[in-house]
Amino acid sequence: MGIAGLATAAEFFADKVPWIDSVWDAIHTFIRPIGGALLTLAVVDPNEPVVQVIVFLLGGGATLLAHTGKAGARAVVNTSPEPVSNVAVSTAEDLLTGGLLVFAYQYPEIAIVIALVLLAIMVSLLLLARRLIRSLFARRNAPSEN
Repeated sequence: MGIAGLATAAEFFADKVPWIDSVWDAIHTFIRPIGGALLTLAVVDPNEPVVQVIVFLLGGGATLLAHTGKAGARAVVNTSPEPVSNVAVSTAEDLLTGGLLVFAYQYPEIAIVIALVLLAIMVSLLLLARRLIRSLFARRNAPSEN
């Protein structure tokens, strides 16, 4: 628990400094999915190896998806020229995370619905970003008519 508390404190301060949070997120791209997979593995029956593998992959995949959304959003915020947005986004993220954790313990069914809604929003934003990037490259590679 002490290591988790130390890591939480480090995360809290690293997220407040532009570009340090991006380096922090890059390092955690390898750490967080493994942690999420191991956490989900800890809650299943150890006598069912097939279920263990499925849960391990789903837990790691969900954690990677959540981490990618966070790291991508923070990379966009880092391009902002003023320093206030990074601190504001990080503080809002900390408050929302704490609030959602309390909410998940009190009302797990509603927390699942919130998680699914957030997942749907993130997937739709990723699809929108992919479409925008494709259209930018299509315009760039289109032959000029001059």
